[in-house]
Amino acid sequence: MTGGPMEVDFAVLDVAAEPYTVSPVLTARVGITAGGPDPVHAIALRCQVRIEPLRRSYTDDEADGLLDLFGPRERWASTQRTFLWQHCTAMVQGFTGTTTVALPLDCTYDFEVAAAKYLHALRDGALPLQFLFSGTIFVNAGRGFSVQQVPWDCECRYDMPVQVWRDLIAQHFPNSGWVRLSHDTIVALAGYKSARGLLDFDHAVTELLDTAADREVAR
Repeated sequence: MTGGPMEVDFAVLDVAAEPYTVSPVLTARVGITAGGPDPVHAIALRCQVRIEPLRRSYTDDEADGLLDLFGPRERWASTQRTFLWQHCTAMVQGFTGTTTVALPLDCTYDFEVAAAKYLHALRDGALPLQFLFSGTIFVNAGRGFSVQQVPWDCECRYDMPVQVWRDLIAQHFPNSGWVRLSHDTIVALAGYKSARGLLDFDHAVTELLDTAADREVAR
């Protein structure tokens, strides 16, 4: 049976790195307040997390790192738009009044992903996030259970310190990162490395970059 709509509010309290995970994961601690006399039996919570680049300023070094995403700074008024970071879910246990739930945020260091490229370019300050909540609320009403939807306008903003993400990536990729290459490119790079007796792929790429820079200067 269906009861009247329940008022619910969501607020992101903090975001922190999970210390014991195989892959990089942040956890957003979300406070939930439910109005009305009936207890909440459970909430099947969904959340869309978006990045709002217009809500912060950028240094020249950061602007250089954002060139692939937004173009030169003079174009940002038309190119900087809110974009999706990820979708995430959580099952909220029964409560009355208020509760807190942990919302896992999977992170990647894949530079083909726009969010990873954006985050890598930031040096300090805050990451401007927007959380858009949805899902199903199961209410333990006096005459039985009712099922309701999380109101469409449930959202909040949170400015996550950039250092939280940088510390997370340093934990999983200490002094390193990775770039996706095609199989043929890997074979060619391996041949280049072996022919010159270089120690690893990092040295091979560095030598190629130095050679390209020398040619550019010689022009």
